[in-house]
Parts: sequence; structure tokens; C-alpha cells
Amino acid sequence: MTAVVLDGKAVGAAILEKLCVRVSNGIIPRLAAVLVGNDEASQTYVAMKRQACEKIGGSVQLETLPQDATTQQVVSLVEKLNGDESIHGILVQLPLPKQVDAAAVLQKISLEKDVDGLHPIHLAAIFERKNGFVPATAKGIMALLDYYKIPLEGKNALVIGRSVEVGIPVAGLLLARNATVTIAHSKTKDLMPLCKNADVVVSAAGKIGIVTASMVKPGAAVIDVGTNFVEENGKRRVVGDVADDVADVAGFLSPVPGGVGPMTIACLLENLVEASSI
Repeated sequence: MTAVVLDGKAVGAAILEKLCVRVSNGIIPRLAAVLVGNDEASQTYVAMKRQACEKIGGSVQLETLPQDATTQQVVSLVEKLNGDESIHGILVQLPLPKQVDAAAVLQKISLEKDVDGLHPIHLAAIFERKNGFVPATAKGIMALLDYYKIPLEGKNALVIGRSVEVGIPVAGLLLARNATVTIAHSKTKDLMPLCKNADVVVSAAGKIGIVTASMVKPGAAVIDVGTNFVEENGKRRVVGDVADDVADVAGFLSPVPGGVGPMTIACLLENLVEASSI
């Protein structure tokens, strides 16, 4: 068996095309991107989001703070952006430097401008079946599953990872679609039987090769959210959580790169366009 590739790049591009039409008929969405420190990966991600935003006719206001910025400095910047009526959405690029309390920062983002959907109230809304901005990566995963018509109701789903950015919200969204959801994490003693029983596996562990072919149920849908960097021949490249041989067993598999990443950006901008119409 060779897994069907879940092409996030193509699906994400289709979402962006639809957003172009919406933007051309209304307000130009404006995103404030907050970048703290000099992390190379974060700089790259912000640049990609900026490029995509401009592609749909929006604009990005980049706000930078030094590596040694304090929690209060980041909070003060967020509060200033909350009060700026020209800004429709605020994105604080994660991870933040260790000395910054990320939870304290995210709680200060205005609900109406929290286009990354990481405010505690938006996260709670997922489990309460209420409206709100859904975290972009989790939203992108669900959109990818839907595009390829992967059934969820009554299916066993395993989420590996319990971060507030991915693991927790995607588990809530899968529950809302009537899947039976198990969350595994670093303290899970035996991942193999949980994975083997899953019709849908979402791996957001940040650990290379944590899911191998021997662990996957034949025909399962495997979503690789891993973002791990390796050095090869003096060059840095990104790889996922899922081993290459999983493609021989799974029915569907999202690649890294080109799977969840483009969907995250597309769904972030979908949230931004929604915020601009509030």
C-alpha cells in the first residue's frame, strides 16, 4: 500500500484563492505580527505568513522586541496593538524566549483580534461547542481531513502531544466530530497499542520517528505535525515526527514539509479575514 499524500500546499492554495476574492470585495485585513528575539525558525515562519497575507491583498505590521524582552514589555506591546483600530488581528509568534510568560501574553490579546485562537476563552469554546477563533494549526488539520473526505464519526483517533497550540485543540475538534479520542504524551508508557488501534493519528510530539510503520494500522490516516530540524551536508532541513516507512502502511499521510504547514498559514489568514469583518 502507498499512502495518498495529503497535499496541504494545494489545499492551502485553494483557501487563499477564495480569500483573495473576499478581500477584493471588502476591507483590507491587517495583521500585527509580534516577533520576540532572534530565533531563525520564527523569523522564517513570520516571513512566510507575511508573504501569504500580502498575496491575498492583506498587510502585515511587523513588531519586534529583543531576545531579553520581559513579559511586561511583550504584554505592553500587545495592549498597544489591542487599542490600534487599524489592526484586525494580532499574532504573537511562538515559542517566546524562556523568560517570557507565554500564557500571560496570550491572555492579553483581544478576543476579537486573537486570530491564532490561543486565548483561553477561544480554547475553551472548542470544548463547549461555542463559536470563536480556532487555533490555526488545529483548524488546518481538520480542513485537510475534510478535503480528502476522511471519515471521523465513530473512528478511533490518537493525538500525540498535548500542547495548547495543537494537541489539545485538535483533540477537542475531533471529539466534536464524534471521534473517540485518546491523547498520548511524553509520560505515556506504551504508545504502540494506542497507535495500532487508531484510524486517525495526529502526531505533534516534536520527536523524529516517534511513529513508525510497525505502529500504524493499515489504511489509517496519519497527520504529521512535527517540525524538527536536522543538519545534513552543512544544510538545515525540516523533518516530521513520522518515519518514511509509514507511507507503505497508511492510507493517507501528510508530508513534512508541504502538509500541515501551508494549512496553518491559510487558516490563520482565514481567521484574519473573519476578524476584519467583525
